[in-house]
Amino acid sequence: MRTPMSSWRVVVWFGVISLAADMVYEGARSMYGPLLASLGATALVVGVVTGLGEAMALVLRLVFGPLADRTGRYWGLTIGGYALTAVCVPLLAVAPFLGGAGLAVAAVLILLERSGKAIRSPSKSALLAHAARSLGRGRGFGVQKAMDQVGAFSGPLLVAAVVAATGVIWPGMLVLAVPGAVALTLLLILRARVPDLGAVDPAEDPGSADPGSRLSGIRHRGGLRAWLDEAIGRHLPGDFFRFAVAASLTTGGLVTFGIIGYHLTADGVVPVATVPLIYAVAMAVGAVSALAVGWAYDRVGAHVLLVVPVLVAVVPAMALTESLALVLAGVVGWGLAHGIQDSAVKALVAELVPPGRRATAYGVFAGIQGAFAVIGGTVIGWLYDVSLPALVTTVAVAQLVALGLLWRTVRRPRLRPTT
Repeated sequence: MRTPMSSWRVVVWFGVISLAADMVYEGARSMYGPLLASLGATALVVGVVTGLGEAMALVLRLVFGPLADRTGRYWGLTIGGYALTAVCVPLLAVAPFLGGAGLAVAAVLILLERSGKAIRSPSKSALLAHAARSLGRGRGFGVQKAMDQVGAFSGPLLVAAVVAATGVIWPGMLVLAVPGAVALTLLLILRARVPDLGAVDPAEDPGSADPGSRLSGIRHRGGLRAWLDEAIGRHLPGDFFRFAVAASLTTGGLVTFGIIGYHLTADGVVPVATVPLIYAVAMAVGAVSALAVGWAYDRVGAHVLLVVPVLVAVVPAMALTESLALVLAGVVGWGLAHGIQDSAVKALVAELVPPGRRATAYGVFAGIQGAFAVIGGTVIGWLYDVSLPALVTTVAVAQLVALGLLWRTVRRPRLRPTT
């Protein structure tokens, strides 16, 4: 009989799986703009596809998070989400050979890849939170995030090397089938070794409760109507919604890297093979900023978030120019904003809502961000084709509004640092 895996080993396995999977989708995301452009997409199309993709990765969690809790199918949803990403990204290599249908097929595959993240993320987080319980969830998620960022950095480097060697984009997508297969294989092995996480820590098993009891509990609290009330955050405080709108304005105003990559190649600022290298730099900056701002948040308080609208406002003014030096400065700003949105923003959400409603709050927050991501991606893509000064001005105005809402939220005494 096999000895059950320790909590630490399960966390490390999840970290390696995340590393391999991040190589796949971050490597692909680094080239979405140039790939779509090579298939005939305009900046508007690139903005819509990448904005809608980010929205789907956020909004669909409102569906798949509750679905995981109600059915207990954490492993199944995690495996299904990873499989969707591992299959869709390499299939992008086929798009250039499909003639006029190539752009539509690529757009669908990109949206499916982003949907895969929404499908797996809530379930994977629940499994990881359980596995890390005995060794400390902060340490567990920290290790997983660090290994995740290694993949986010190395995936674009791999794509850059392949594109530079071949002179075309599609082999860069095809090579990502390798880390995708590695991620799925490791995940299936882990599932076989640890079919029941109660074997790791019997005190708390996220999948042990009878799914039927969950459903009956929901009915007892008022049925579907009550569940929908919670899903839209009807009982969450006004401060939360004010902050959600402010953060979503920064999310929607942060030009997607698809647009930046499109600009870099369409205007000939850099060779195509250089785009994923620039994306890798942005990922590295994001990782460092997430750690630094997380540390600062605990000491300075929520006021550290006031820098986000400023960063978002200056990104298009620099990253969408023809000066390589300004572009790189804009990409660094993009990475800083991206990293802060991945760390301190989530910490403030936890302070604004009661402990018993945090899961609901994160779902609602993601839904609002997703809606703004669609709007922002569409507007920015359209304005890129129409007028760059109008684009820069629109983003700046939106960030002024975000800054005002943020200030009203973070000035409250209860959000001052406690250490």
